[in-house]
Formats: sequence, C-alpha cells, structure tokens
Amino acid sequence: MATAAQTPRFTHPAARGGCPFDPPPAYRQAQQEEPVSRVSLWDGAPSWLITRHQDIKAVLGDPRFSSDATRPGFPFISAGARQLSSGRRTFIRMDGQEHTRLRRMLTGEFMIKKVEALRPEIQRIADDLLDRMTAGRDSADLVREFALPLPSLVICLLLGVPYQDHDFFQQCSRILLHNESTAEEVEAAQRRLADYLVGLTEAKRAEPDDGILSRLVQRGELDSEEIGAMGRLLLVAGHETTANMTALSVLALLRNPDQLAHLRAHPEAVPGAVEELLRYLTIVHSGLTRVATEDVTVGGVRIAAGEGVICMISAANRDEHAFPDGDGLDLARDARLHLAFGFGVHQCLGQPLARLELQIALDTVLRRLPGLRLAVPFEDVRFRDEMLVYGVHELPVAW
Repeated sequence: MATAAQTPRFTHPAARGGCPFDPPPAYRQAQQEEPVSRVSLWDGAPSWLITRHQDIKAVLGDPRFSSDATRPGFPFISAGARQLSSGRRTFIRMDGQEHTRLRRMLTGEFMIKKVEALRPEIQRIADDLLDRMTAGRDSADLVREFALPLPSLVICLLLGVPYQDHDFFQQCSRILLHNESTAEEVEAAQRRLADYLVGLTEAKRAEPDDGILSRLVQRGELDSEEIGAMGRLLLVAGHETTANMTALSVLALLRNPDQLAHLRAHPEAVPGAVEELLRYLTIVHSGLTRVATEDVTVGGVRIAAGEGVICMISAANRDEHAFPDGDGLDLARDARLHLAFGFGVHQCLGQPLARLELQIALDTVLRRLPGLRLAVPFEDVRFRDEMLVYGVHELPVAW
C-alpha cells in the first residue's frame, strides 16, 4: 500500500487556469501524478483530494465515507459552508436509515414518469419566457430573462412556493452559495429563508394545495421546521444548478461552433448532448465532501478514520481513462457514466427534472434563435469563480 505525502500539495480551492470551462490545472496535475493528494483548506485544516473517476466512484459508493457534516474531521471549503451545515440538517447530510427514510418521502416526486408528465408545462414556460425576451428586441441577458426564471418557475410550481417571492429566495441563495460569505451572513440568510419556509408550511396546514410542501404536511411525519429544511434544499438546488448549467451550456456551444452546428442539424441528439455538457462543464467545481468513519484504502492510499475527503468530480469527468480526449466537447460522445450528479445513495434526487429542463431549454433556444451569438467579447463574460455552483453572472446575447 502506497503512502501519499502528508505535506499539502496545494490549498483547496485551487486557482483557475486559462480556460474557464476547465477544472483548475492543479487538479488535473494531481490526477496524473498523485490522484489521492493531501491538501489544505481555507482555515489550514488538512483533507484528502481525490481526482480519478474510478476512485471517486469507490468513495461515493462506500458507506464507510459519511456525508454527516457534524462528524469530526468533516471538510468544509469555506467558513460559510461550515455555517450552512450547522443549521437544521437535510437528508443529504445524513447516513444510513435516517437518510433513506427522509429521501424516500421525495423519491416519488422525481420519478422519471412523473417528471416527464411535466414536459408540456415546462415547454410552455420556456416559450413564454422567450416570447417576452425577444419581443421588440434583438439582444438580452439570457441568465436574467431565461436561464434563471425557467427553473425558478418550475421549482416554485412543484413546491407550492409563490413565484413573486423569487427575488427574496434568490438573494438568500446567493449568500448561502457564495464562497466568501461570512458565517454571520450565512446564518442570517439561512434564518430568513427558514422562517419564510416554515411560515409557508404552516399556511399549507390551513390551506393545502397540490405542491410538494403541502403533501409533506399531509403525511404527518415531519414538523414544520423539518419540512422547511427540506423545502430549502429543493428550492435552492432546484433553481441554482439548472439555471447555471443552462447558461454555461449555451456559452460552451457558442464557443464550439462545430458542435453547435451538429446539434442544430440533429435536434434529436439533444438528450445525449445534455449528458456530454453535464460531463464537460460539471458545475459543482468545489467537489463533494465526505469523512472516513474507519480506515479505508483508496487508490492504494490509506485514509484514516476521521479524515476528510473531497471528491473532485470536475476533474473525474475529464479523466482520460474514463473519457478519452476528456478536455474536448464532443456531443456525439456517450457520456452517461459522468459524475455530475454524484454517485451512490446520495446521487442527486432531482436529476430527472434537471435533465428535462436542460433538454427543453437548449432545444427551445437553439430552435427559436437561429442567429444566437454573444453580444460581448468572450473575455468580458463574468464567471462565478466565487460561488459553490459554477456558471456565469450574466450572458449578454444577440440574435
């Protein structure tokens, strides 16, 4: 069994390189030279960084690695992330039967057949947004007018959350997901959002509807704070991830005109193209965090009980052993083994909805805007380097 160097290889998160679509060069170099590496975090705490596809699958599928952020040694990538984990826990930060019991309460809501039934409504929302965006104009910010409101409208509809409150919960989300938010800022935003969702849950008890929050109330198994915490998870994840993935995908296609032309010529290839874009872009750039509950060997390296690990799925999705020529965007590639949604029992619950929204968003934009182009130089696009969910702040486009 090999022993990795105990001296930190670098500080995580690492600095970005030249191409904003690529993982930081330090992660790619570690993958080639020391795929299970020792790194230091923002506060000097040590952690293991894992970069190979096969090793990350092994960790994420191993119950000896815990998602419980209250365990000693759990790695946090920022002060805000640590504060975020100190509030009411949700099932993504639970293990075993506790995790399974709560997750099962939502599994039926995101079954493929049930999600597919939403296609006409999501398509209507997408068309309405593009109608408004293009009315009497030839340019707009695709993030503000399409990529962000589309998943926000959908998740509000599913949860039973009034969309007129979207400015409030999107502001809270930005604070919760900002790497430079202080613990105090995260605590305040977390409390505001929790109070809002608990109040909304109480209102559902008096006047039930057909939303997920109301159905959780009717089950009678959770109190209002537990339902509010579950609602917070779905609300934040349900719009932040898809919104950023949509805008970043459009930008990646505009930067790869041969791939864009292929997709325009073969619209039936959109589902497969979404999988390749998920692999290529992997918007969770900070990695997935776990802590070992007992001694485990990963990639020939011993990780001791109580030591944290960070699974860099962005690097794994570029691993040449899993995806030859992984740094290239190839929409004809079979990318279904990507790890953009994680792996194992904590794999993203909402991935069927995310896939459907991305398929509809890309198909609708490409079909209805044949002259789509960037309205600013590529160098002027502001990327979300400081956020837990990667993407762009704005995407000025013209058509």
